[in-house]
Amino acid sequence: MRLFVSVDLDGLADPIADAQARLPDADGLRLVDPTDAHVTLEFLGEVDPDRCDAVERALATAVDDAGVDPFRLTVGGYGVFPSMTYISVVWAGVEAGGPELTRLHEAVERETTALGFDPADHEFTPHVTLARMDDARGKRAVQRLVREADPTVGSVDVTEIRLTESTLTPDGPEYDTVARVPL
Repeated sequence: MRLFVSVDLDGLADPIADAQARLPDADGLRLVDPTDAHVTLEFLGEVDPDRCDAVERALATAVDDAGVDPFRLTVGGYGVFPSMTYISVVWAGVEAGGPELTRLHEAVERETTALGFDPADHEFTPHVTLARMDDARGKRAVQRLVREADPTVGSVDVTEIRLTESTLTPDGPEYDTVARVPL
């Protein structure tokens, strides 16, 4: 099973689609399905199904250790990874709720690393992926949008984190919730 830990953004599909609609009709830009919008707290990769119970227990411990109560998350603003010079991902950022997401990420990473999973090889930046850039043909249009637009996408109440399975298909990933851990 290919797993990750997420905060899902149920109810923000339409505002995320609106933010995507502002992206230029750029060659080389592939939009993600707005109904799958989420903030990834930790990517675990391929996991033996027999380890799911241990991962669920680790996530419950992480939530307790993080000390994060339910909170309001606001998504907005555009950004890119890894840089404006070389763009592979276009994202919407987090305007409110970032400290809570960071505490959850740190606790989840600490617990999953203790189970033998590799920690992330980059700094945690809470974001919602809007599109992937397959090649640089539309780079200038994306750069212009990121510099000039600063939309607030919307807000959602976060009451849980999820262990999510990602199945890669020719039409894009399909996500299924494996477990929910309440805050």
